[in-house]
Amino acid sequence: MHGWMDVLSLYSLIIRNLQQNQAQGGRPSALTGWGEWKVKGEKKRATKSNNKTLYRMHCFQSNEDIGRERLVLKKTAALVKMYPCCWLVLVALIPVTLGTNPGVNVKLTRKGLEYGRQLGLASIQQELKSIKIPDISGTERVFPIGKVQYSLSNLQIVNVGFPQSAVDLVPGTGVRLSISNAFISLHGDWRVKYLVIIKDSGSFDLNVNGLTITTSIAIRSDETGRPAVSSVGCAASVGSVSIKFHGGASWLYNLFTSFIDKALRDEVAKKLCPLVNNAVSNLNPHLKTLNVLAQVDKYAEIEYSMVSSPTVSSSSIDLNLKGEFYNIGKHQEPPVSPTLFSLPSQNNNMLYMGLSAFTANSAAFVYDKAEVFNLYITDDIIPQSSPIRLNTKSFGIFIPQIAKLYPGLMIKLLVKTVKTPIISFQPNNITIQATGTVTAYAIQPTAILSPLFVLNLGTSVSTQMFVTEMRLAGAVSLNKMDLTLGTSYVGAFQVKSLDKVLRTVLELVVIPKVNAQLAKGYPLPAFGKMKLVNTQLQVLKDYMLIGTDVQFMA
Repeated sequence: MHGWMDVLSLYSLIIRNLQQNQAQGGRPSALTGWGEWKVKGEKKRATKSNNKTLYRMHCFQSNEDIGRERLVLKKTAALVKMYPCCWLVLVALIPVTLGTNPGVNVKLTRKGLEYGRQLGLASIQQELKSIKIPDISGTERVFPIGKVQYSLSNLQIVNVGFPQSAVDLVPGTGVRLSISNAFISLHGDWRVKYLVIIKDSGSFDLNVNGLTITTSIAIRSDETGRPAVSSVGCAASVGSVSIKFHGGASWLYNLFTSFIDKALRDEVAKKLCPLVNNAVSNLNPHLKTLNVLAQVDKYAEIEYSMVSSPTVSSSSIDLNLKGEFYNIGKHQEPPVSPTLFSLPSQNNNMLYMGLSAFTANSAAFVYDKAEVFNLYITDDIIPQSSPIRLNTKSFGIFIPQIAKLYPGLMIKLLVKTVKTPIISFQPNNITIQATGTVTAYAIQPTAILSPLFVLNLGTSVSTQMFVTEMRLAGAVSLNKMDLTLGTSYVGAFQVKSLDKVLRTVLELVVIPKVNAQLAKGYPLPAFGKMKLVNTQLQVLKDYMLIGTDVQFMA
């Protein structure tokens, strides 16, 4: 009893350390401030009780407190190596995703589960058709001919049917698949020998009816952050087996079919659960196609690994995904953390995806770090139809001293962000707030850039999002723009006079470039050759909701 109390005391210390680390803005990592822990294990002689072997393991704490992280980790590693039993207890108790909220939630509804049932049954039917039933032979005494030696060979399945099946959610575990009144039809060859010298052969038809299979399927997260399934319980029975002989003296051999029926019924029943378990296991290669790390473009990738095991309720299966953007090859955490959110209880579609503002803001952080939002603008990329030209003559209309100091020169603008844009989700509205600067240069004949002024730029844009194939794409439009003077190298001037010029530049150059990037979209979480149909998108507070049906392509 004292040993387990010590284990729980160690557990509470671990949790306290993890929580302190989280509160300081870090991730659960090295554990500090622990006393030295020793484990003394004594494996007692196995004691038989109710056909179970019991082992006793004692753990206790020393009074020595070393208070140094490195030594604690060293001792912990030694503990794991010498006494994995105690460590497994601790691992089972410690919430490994403490404080980790998902950036993306995926909900599979009963409608989606029903579609999965259809796909699963098709898989099981294929497995059933591949059953290899071994040749069966034996000897029976049949009135009135006496002892008969028989053999059945070359059994081939010709038909499989599942007239009744159902799939149910098992809260906290997974799903339960039930198949009843199933049937299998087979064809094969028979051969008999009796009265020492008489031999005969022909073909036969075999019908297996009243098949019942019930299996429970557990759903968990594997080591790669993908879902995985396993069969945790299976029961199967065969209602009846009937065989009909053809050819030779079939009328005679049909007299002893009852002996063969039982042998076949037992053989088929033995194979059903292993077959179903194999069919369930065969789902895992498909589940491993979840794009846990999907490349978006040359700058970014998004991680969709699961941050916890799937949650199974009476109405849905929920997957909590990380949903975080990273620079390719450099995983740096953004200054924001995901906040907990839950999806509404809608069930009209097979699948619902909730993508949080955290996911969008992690994307903004990545692209800002990659300086994608920094843009040089020259006159050659301004549409010819625009009355605004990037030269000192046009700007001289608003700031006369520019035309006097730098007559007849072209102008280059540098638009750049000074901090990461902030994206917010409100019902039916996505807004991006961006703060940056606009620096204007006169381009000297020697290509030297002479600074003219620096403006502080604040913008607000609205965003429309849409789903195209398996990607989420968007487009922005300018709401408002605020300009203030940062630095002037040409003397004082009225900043407001440049409002129209800068708005034109933003709308004709900057916004189209942003929209060209957004139109490429970024990949949504997907399994294999998945296709979204009947897709709807809603923007809610702090997240956007995608409701959709799915199809899996062959």
